[in-house]
Amino acid sequence: MHYISTRGAAPALEFEATMLTGLARDGGLYVPERVPAMTEAAIAALAGQPYEEVAFRVMRPFIGGAFTDDEFRTLISSAYADFGHAARAPLKQLSSGHFLLELFHGPTLAFKDFAMQLIGQLFQASLKRSDERVTIIGATSGDTGSAAIEAFRGLDNVDVFILFPHGRVSEVQRRQMTTPADRNVHALAVEGDFDICQALVKDMFNDFAFRDRVGLAGVNSINWARVLAQVVYYFTAAVALGAPHRSVAFTVPTGNFGDIFAGHIARAMGLPIAKLVIATNQNDILHRCLTTGVYQTEAVLPSISPSMDIQVSSNFERALFEAYGRDGRAVAQLMDELRSTGRFAVSQGAIEALRETYASGRVSEAETAAIITRTYRKTGELLCPHSAVGVGVAEAHLGTIPMVTLATAHPAKFPDAVEAATGIRPGLPARMADMFDRPERLTRLANDRAALQALILQRTGLEADA
Repeated sequence: MHYISTRGAAPALEFEATMLTGLARDGGLYVPERVPAMTEAAIAALAGQPYEEVAFRVMRPFIGGAFTDDEFRTLISSAYADFGHAARAPLKQLSSGHFLLELFHGPTLAFKDFAMQLIGQLFQASLKRSDERVTIIGATSGDTGSAAIEAFRGLDNVDVFILFPHGRVSEVQRRQMTTPADRNVHALAVEGDFDICQALVKDMFNDFAFRDRVGLAGVNSINWARVLAQVVYYFTAAVALGAPHRSVAFTVPTGNFGDIFAGHIARAMGLPIAKLVIATNQNDILHRCLTTGVYQTEAVLPSISPSMDIQVSSNFERALFEAYGRDGRAVAQLMDELRSTGRFAVSQGAIEALRETYASGRVSEAETAAIITRTYRKTGELLCPHSAVGVGVAEAHLGTIPMVTLATAHPAKFPDAVEAATGIRPGLPARMADMFDRPERLTRLANDRAALQALILQRTGLEADA
């Protein structure tokens, strides 16, 4: 199994190198050279299997010879051992034909745990046998950072630097990043929005001298292993609802597009997904692009669903690569246009391909709050604002096919918004009850790549090598 860059100018890599590299050296994102198919019989045989077994069967064809079967099973088992629900990703019915997929039972109460906990295990196993050290750097709009820190904290051969937009994440999200005391984790509050944080990370990856010097590795959703781990719960949910003998639809609240692209991979493997619906908040660039055919960035508007406050959606590049017939040069040209002008127009053929693959919708701030209120009154279910965005968009796409909305975070991560909408302040699980008593460690930074790189060199002890 080999992986190729969406921009067509980087060498193809096997799974382990793809995982450790993160971003391709031509600035592109890695995708599988081909997507392995699962037969109807193989999909049907997933019914009743534990989550870990489904994960092994779904992901195994993608990893090649990186790990033996026994190693891979052990790593998967370790990744999900601390999840708070035996089903890992349980389904809950909201109404006739509408289901909620709870993805918040991991250690940091967000869907990012499904991928990050596994990546932590994979990185640790790989680095242990190679005796190498890496510097992991990531940008977060809220949940990726805490999940990455939880997955890599305390490891001897990893330093973790997480950039988040100062003042634009919830207090729980911030504290999950700033309260771990492990010396190898570094929470960096950057002046600006998530897109600025993400641009800083990409710029550092494109500075090859610095990248090689510190051994940069990325764990944002640009990392293929992140997307791969998220493919699994599409299978568990769909099979629970009758697949492969019955089609299922999914609505995914998304900002950076990785989670819904995982659904596309599941469908390409043979899972009968009738519809993939992109759900956006007021920062609706993905919905606008599918509607108008133009991808044009605007100012990021802070919202009660901050993990979706994004205008440069990194994983959309993977969708464009498929829509343009895997033409890397065409994608590279679009990305150059975006960088220089803040916009690009999608060709007629490509926008038609995107519309055949995805539907979309948006929910305003007022609507998000109203959905939280309405859902609680009707069902007793407390939704986080991101999940509420998904539920609101899904309701416009309900039909005869079962619809699954991905509930991406626990409501306790956004207690102010939930309390304002319902009068109920959701509490943190007992294991996190002392979070507000723990001291915080963070560093404030300007939007300055040179200063950021100097800080990383100093913290990793590599500045003496200059």
